[in-house]
Amino acid sequence: MLRWLAPLLLILPIMASGEEVVLGLSRDTVSITTSFDGSEILIFGAVKREIPIIDPPLEVVITLAGPSEPVVVRRKARRLGIWVNTDAVEVDAAPSFYAVATSAPFDQALRDIEDLRHKVSINRAIRSVGAPSNITDSESFTEAVIRIRSDSGLYQTLENKVSFDQQTLFRTSIAMPADLSEGDYVTRILLTRSGEVVSEYETTIDVRKVGLERWLYNLSRHQPVLYGLMSLAIAIAAGWGASAAFRMLRNS
Repeated sequence: MLRWLAPLLLILPIMASGEEVVLGLSRDTVSITTSFDGSEILIFGAVKREIPIIDPPLEVVITLAGPSEPVVVRRKARRLGIWVNTDAVEVDAAPSFYAVATSAPFDQALRDIEDLRHKVSINRAIRSVGAPSNITDSESFTEAVIRIRSDSGLYQTLENKVSFDQQTLFRTSIAMPADLSEGDYVTRILLTRSGEVVSEYETTIDVRKVGLERWLYNLSRHQPVLYGLMSLAIAIAAGWGASAAFRMLRNS
């Protein structure tokens, strides 16, 4: 029995590595301009095989993650008739945008232990190490980040939204809202079988401000005094223009 078991253990890794992802993107850059109102990314690809299709079938899990950054979450409470901040927790790293799409229900496509290892689901993609000793429900602050960003379209869970044809060709589209942060958006594709990851592929989408949006962004970061004076001048000019137009309408 042991004599046959050893060769079998050598064959299994070869079979697992015989399926890998060949990826395509509808675009690998997103340009944010003053008129930018969102975008849609088409992610598609194929499974490259060196072995025949075997059972159980593969599933596909796709994630798209924006740059991670710390987030301070504050809880308000009513004190003497006034809503005030009472507690605050800093979430160490939360993606500015995160979407996960699957070809099957999430629990079927990925086991919990694999989710923990690869940090695929939204709550696993957020890193919150600790909280002040007086906070006993720190998880609720992370849940608040997820709820708020999900409501604004920044966090998305898209179960059964990956089309997977003949266990070979896959595709999905992910809508990206207008208020995107700049940076590299990491795209991951995981092939799974029986909930376990058998292959993983990763690439990035470059999201940058361009044109007037880029010039204003750089001005606000590198010359804040000039940016403030320019903003003040524009506000004064706009107010004067509105007042002059109102007087002309009243006298006409």
